[in-house]
Amino acid sequence: MFTRSSKWNVKSIILVTLIGIIMGVLYTYGFNNVYNLVKLSFLPTGYAPVVDNIFTGLWYMAAPLAMYFVPTPGSGTIGELLAATVEMAIGGQWGALTIFEGLVQGAANEVGFFPKNERYERFSWKSVLTGAFFANLGGFIPSYFLFGWSYYSVTLQVAMFITSMISALLFDGVLVKLITNLFDKALKPITK
Repeated sequence: MFTRSSKWNVKSIILVTLIGIIMGVLYTYGFNNVYNLVKLSFLPTGYAPVVDNIFTGLWYMAAPLAMYFVPTPGSGTIGELLAATVEMAIGGQWGALTIFEGLVQGAANEVGFFPKNERYERFSWKSVLTGAFFANLGGFIPSYFLFGWSYYSVTLQVAMFITSMISALLFDGVLVKLITNLFDKALKPITK
């Protein structure tokens, strides 16, 4: 049996830190490499900016995983921020901007759970998908201005937004919930 602590203690800090480290390594050496290869293959088509958004949901996953294991306000923000910091520190391609994005995406992901502790503890489909929706907004809006997406055609901008929303709901929402359901079956956690 596994205990999910809704209070900050040494175990909670270690769990969120481990999730941040593991996800930061996955972001850098897994997701970033796949993203770069796929984007490179789309350059000649003119739709490479859409590829920016196919994978966005993958980079939001640290927050809900942290909130699953440590169901308390702030755990998702800290988990995503740590993942972004690790990604930057080990050579992530977006440099220090990664930390800002991790902070915004993690905090936005918590909208699906905040302010009620019961939402963190239940970790329901509704909370996870709502968190994924807001994580996408937290990722898309700053990127829109930082990377000059406003200069793209309206059609391309709409395609990018729809693609990023589907990605967030699929990876950050559905995939994370399915993963945590497997943890529920294997660990049979209780929440204190």
